[in-house]
Amino acid sequence: MSSDKPRGVLFDVDGTLVDTTYLHTVSWWEALRQADRPVPMAVIHRAIGMGADKLLDHLLGPERDRGADEKLNAAHSSLYQEYWERLTPLPRAAELLRACAARGLRIALATSAAEHEVAALRRALDADDVIHTVTCADDAEESKPAPDILVAALRESGLDASRVVFVGDSVWDVAASGKLDIPCVGLTCGGTSRGELAGAGAVAVYDDPAALLDALSDSPIAALG
Repeated sequence: MSSDKPRGVLFDVDGTLVDTTYLHTVSWWEALRQADRPVPMAVIHRAIGMGADKLLDHLLGPERDRGADEKLNAAHSSLYQEYWERLTPLPRAAELLRACAARGLRIALATSAAEHEVAALRRALDADDVIHTVTCADDAEESKPAPDILVAALRESGLDASRVVFVGDSVWDVAASGKLDIPCVGLTCGGTSRGELAGAGAVAVYDDPAALLDALSDSPIAALG
């Protein structure tokens, strides 16, 4: 691509750049157990990547009594918060962001995390020097797999959908980007298989940020120019 318009990369954060997918799984498992609504961890894991609203619909059914949702969300947040000081970036995640920035690409984080969680994620990632924009669940009317968070990231970063690639770790990331015709690069480090990500429509799949960084020159990100 050759244009004076800015180019960029949108990144999911949980499970893509920071190793939190299974922490969220355990936190939701315990929150649901405490509410006497037990759900197997494997089922919860496959829903991680959605926002809390869509996740509870997915796990408990859209016809349920929603009166307990606020309490479930609060319990999950409280349980997950216990891990904040121990959050760990995935291999070479910050280095990947800096390598993309060195190519002249704007870096935008587009996460389903709640606003109060974002500071902990950014602290763990330690790459604020190259992050242009951060959008989260509070910036979107609907969470992934709806594309609202990506739309917000594009708007806030001044980027166009035709000039970006999205990097995520879940089929919900792939679905959200597909609704905007944005190519999605999948990473398996969130626990979703290569076959599932490719089957959902990911244009390329890598093990983790380090593997994408090693292959960056031959990746869909390089095609941005």
